[in-house]
Amino acid sequence: MPTTRTVLAAFAVGAIAIGTLAGCDSSSTTASGSASGGSTSTRPAPTDVPQACAPDGGGTLQLGMVDINEQTAFFTQMNEGVQDVADEAGADLQIVSGDNDSATQVSGVENLVASGVDALIVDPVDATALIPALTAAKAAGIPVVAADGSVEDASAIDSYVGTANEDGGAQLGKAFLDITGGEGEVGVVGALNSAIQIQRQNGFTDAVEAGGMTIGTIVDGQNVNEDAQAAAENLLTGNPDLEYIYATGEPALNGAIAAVKSQGAQDRVTIVGWDLSPSAVEGLQDGYVKAVIQQDTFGFGYEAAKAAINLACGTAEVPATVDVPITIVTPDNLADFSYYLEG
Repeated sequence: MPTTRTVLAAFAVGAIAIGTLAGCDSSSTTASGSASGGSTSTRPAPTDVPQACAPDGGGTLQLGMVDINEQTAFFTQMNEGVQDVADEAGADLQIVSGDNDSATQVSGVENLVASGVDALIVDPVDATALIPALTAAKAAGIPVVAADGSVEDASAIDSYVGTANEDGGAQLGKAFLDITGGEGEVGVVGALNSAIQIQRQNGFTDAVEAGGMTIGTIVDGQNVNEDAQAAAENLLTGNPDLEYIYATGEPALNGAIAAVKSQGAQDRVTIVGWDLSPSAVEGLQDGYVKAVIQQDTFGFGYEAAKAAINLACGTAEVPATVDVPITIVTPDNLADFSYYLEG
């Protein structure tokens, strides 16, 4: 599986672990990491992996997955998590890239259903486009698990594995108020083609505006590194006095960091955003990136694959929502999450 992750030696940044309830409007609680331990540089392995059953027609259990893209570390790591569980369970896995396009995802779901998969895992680009195809899959007796993102019609899926994106945005917004003192204007590098990132944007906006800050210019990076950098360059050029940027996803954060560096604005601009990458770690170490929400990307894959197998085999009850916790990484907290950046 190709990946954009890069080996980064001596990476040691910290985290405040935030347990969330899945769903955009859920609440969360915060606990501080230990100063003397609790960190790890090794990716936790999946636990409680079910054994894949034999389908009614015999052979090996077939899992199908349609992701958003295979260019971003977030998605390649989630894919690796699914593959790890499939391998351990004894299931076969087909992964189709959605290429950031709803129509491509619909075709991917339809092709996987036609190929005879026993369960589906999807990460929707759009909250509505996949509903007819997923409804048809369920009508054909194929259970559906949504991971990371979901769809507006809950009847189109059997289980949702994810993070409370709007609540996560609000948590980061509250932390940002402490960083800034609650004054100033924030520019946003978003992805307006992503329902998930719009939720994150809304949660952050509500929190910082309630705390006295202003949301200024919002630019659309389209969830692509190069587009996000161009959008962030325009944001900075059009707002030469801008002090703060919020980025709603990994490409948005990478783009914002690249733009700030290209304009030599590290001493003026403070950035917060979502999803660790080598450039985000560099920004945290240099001090102009103040906080990054990190999701358990591998955990998304682990839980989605386990849910899909259990649904297909009827071996265990699968809840309608499966919570995957988030972490706020800062320059001076103490847990080590280097495994997210190892090759």
